[in-house]
Order: sequence, then structure tokens, then C-alpha cells
Amino acid sequence: MAHYLPLSRVARLVGVTRSALQKMIQQGELDTFDGMIELEELLRVFPDVHWQDEGELAHVNQIKERAFAKRILERTLPDKEVLAERLYELGKEFGAARSLLRHYDQVFDWLCKQMGDVAADLGGEPAAALLALKHQLRQQLNAAPVEAGRGQSLLAEESVMRIMSVHVTVQPSGHDFFVEGNDTLLEAALRAGIPLNYGCSTGNCGECKARLVSGQVKKVHPYDFVLSEPEKANGGFLLCSYTAVTDVVIEAQVAGAEDIPQQIIQTRLRNIEPLADDLLALHLVTPRSQRLRFLAGQRIKLSIDGVEGDYHIASCPCEDRHIEIHVRRDNRNFSRRAFDSLHKEDTVTLTGPEGDFVVKLDSRRPVIFLAWDEGFAPIKSLVQHVMSLEVADSMHLYWVSDRLVHYQENLCRSWGDALDNFHYQPLFAKEGLARVIESIYAEHPDLARCDIYAAGPAEFLQAARQAALDRGMSMLGWHMERIE
Repeated sequence: MAHYLPLSRVARLVGVTRSALQKMIQQGELDTFDGMIELEELLRVFPDVHWQDEGELAHVNQIKERAFAKRILERTLPDKEVLAERLYELGKEFGAARSLLRHYDQVFDWLCKQMGDVAADLGGEPAAALLALKHQLRQQLNAAPVEAGRGQSLLAEESVMRIMSVHVTVQPSGHDFFVEGNDTLLEAALRAGIPLNYGCSTGNCGECKARLVSGQVKKVHPYDFVLSEPEKANGGFLLCSYTAVTDVVIEAQVAGAEDIPQQIIQTRLRNIEPLADDLLALHLVTPRSQRLRFLAGQRIKLSIDGVEGDYHIASCPCEDRHIEIHVRRDNRNFSRRAFDSLHKEDTVTLTGPEGDFVVKLDSRRPVIFLAWDEGFAPIKSLVQHVMSLEVADSMHLYWVSDRLVHYQENLCRSWGDALDNFHYQPLFAKEGLARVIESIYAEHPDLARCDIYAAGPAEFLQAARQAALDRGMSMLGWHMERIE
């Protein structure tokens, strides 16, 4: 019986990125069927992975052993009713597999009996040959396959993974993500960096309406929005009020920059972090009932006591209620307020988002990020968003320092240490603009198949854009944000 696994779950099982698996598929090293990978193919391509030594099983054992297991279990495990449903569904699959194996056993016994009867009628050498074949068949069935042990471990690992988290595929965009713990489908998608369309997130507006194509979902939060009977009959449900019980395929709209409405939110200043002598990071937290909808790379307006300032968001949409803003010391009123009299726990009004300097969600191409000084803020947001999506073939970050130091360089280097397909290089404007740009593009001879995201002053953007065009970049691959 063939057993197929989705690409994202395979990535978790073997401990590699999804983009690395996609590259193996493109190079013919790994075969797939309708986007799924068969168990035997997985064992063939990854012969050295020991399934029980890592991953979800080890994670479960750690949870059991820790003194504060209850608190972790509450966050990690799904609701008991959802957990029971998942165990039941897994039990049904196990029962079906046992029934099929029992049927195969009965068919084999019948075949052996038929072969014995035919042999008795034939006699002589044909009978001996037929009986020898019958004996060889039984030997083959009784002999454990070489990969049986690893196959059993993989199936056990996958079974635990399917209980702890289920896989969701979004149509027609093709994005996928996992639902873990007590997350709704909407919460899980946003944590994964996939901006599914929604409004209130409390079941009142119906903006997060989706359609279940396959699999099973369960309501975990009440809602007031009324779905019509035809919608219900067609699989309609609200992403903010349902979670996934099994692996599911849903039909839902992925929001673009033009789909996100303006919001006004009263946030709390959780922390003021000095990044450099003339740069601060403001860490804001939105109310639980009013999470900011935005896409990586967008900007917002901050105001306090009538003092306003426009800034790019440096955090990722996948960071739940946390909003990070980088504020440089300058002559703007909000900047002076931030450096002179802003305090932890102050209330800061947020308005936005604005801007279309956002990630191309449907792109699977290599990505080059170019940041100049505090242009790193929107680039940081974009980098983390692309990481959360796990779709880019490779990522290269070049950060040019002019007035400012590379104030979060340790973070950039940690990305490089954690990901094989991420590369970071700090550069210095004092080397000259032309030389800096030349050193960047010298590492990328084929810009025709790259996406470039650049944030910085006009002179830098113009020079970087022209140099990229001269090297074969398509205009569809160029994305920029001017920051003075």
C-alpha cells in the first residue's frame, strides 16, 4: 500500500527546508506525485535520517518530562475535543489498513490453496516448479524488508505529527501551512506569514469566509455572522472560528496590499530598545481583540498627544500582536518625543498600513535584499516574511552602512547560521556607491530569474536598479522603497 506525504510535512520529518526539497525535485533527485512524496521514495533519498531520534516524538517526550508540563501542554496540544477527533480519524485509517491487510492475507491463502490444487493435478516437473514458486512467495512475504524498521519509525513519527499539527493547503494560491495547538485556521495562517483575508477576527463580519474542499474542520469559537444554507451546503465556514481536525484543503482569498483597510489602533509601548546612539526600536503591542492587519514592508503612522511620525514596520506579520518600529534621531517631532519623553507602557496610536513594497507571495525565485542604513527596517520585515513562507530558492541580504552602524548585525548573522540558503554581507558606503553595487551584483551573474527588494535613498535605488537592468534583470523582479 503506497503512503504519500505532503512536501511540507516531509520537510519537518527530515529537517530540511521546503525550498531545499523543491530544488531536489527540480533537479530530478526526488520524485513526486501530485505534489506528494511516496514513503519508499523518501526512504531512498534520505537513507541516513533516524526518525525516532528527533522531531515530534522527542518533543512529546520532553513535554512529558518537564516539571511545568501542564503549561506547555496547554499551549502545544490541541483542544481535547479536537485531539479526540484526530485520534479517531487516525484510528479509522489504522482500522482500514488492518482490514486491507487481513484481506490480502486471505487472498494469499486462497492463492496458495489454488496453487496446491493445480500442482496436484499437474504432477511431475510442472508441479514441483509451481510448489517451489509457492514456497518462494511465502519466504518473500515472511522476510522483513530491509527498510521495514525505518519505515515503521517514519510512520510513527508522522502519526504523532498529524495529531500535534495538521497540514492545510490553500486554493487557488497553492500556499500551505500547519495548524498547531489551539490555533484557528486564521491564526495558524497568519503565524505562517500567509495573509488570508479577514476583518474582525471575532466571527462578526464574515470577511474570513472560506470553503472546505476536503478534510474535516471543527468549530472552536462562537460566531454571530450568518452563513446562508447554500453556503453551508457548499462547505462554507469562518476561518476565525474553526480549526482543522485532519489535513484539509480550503478555498480562501489571500489578501494583497490593496485589500487591507486602514485601521486605527491604540497600542501599548512594551519596550524601548536602544539600537545605536541615534536609533531606537519601539516595541508596540496591539490589544488582543484588535491585531494589526499588514503586509511585510508596509508603513504606519504613529501619534501620541498630537505628535505624529511615519515609519516602516520592522517586524513580521507572523509575530502576532508585536509591532517593531525603528526611529532615528532627527528634527521630526515624533523622533524628538521618542528620544526625550516616551516611556514604557505609554499609549501610542497607530494608523495604517500604507504602501505596496510587499512580498510577491507567488514567487519561488531567489531573492536579493538591499538595505541602506535604516532602510533595513522594512527589509527586515520582508526577510522574516519570506523565511516564514519557506518558498524562496535562496536569500541574500546586503546592508550598506552610511550614517548608521549595522545595528542588528547579530540577528542577520544568526539567520545565516540557522539557514543554509540565507547569506548576509555588511557593506560600507565609504567604499563608493558604484563599487558597493558592483560587489553585490558580482555574486549574481543571472539576475534574470531573481527578485530584488531594495530600500534606501533615491540615489542608491536609481544606481542599483540601473545596474541590475544592465545585468539582465526583468523589471517585474524589481521592488523598491525610497527612504530619505
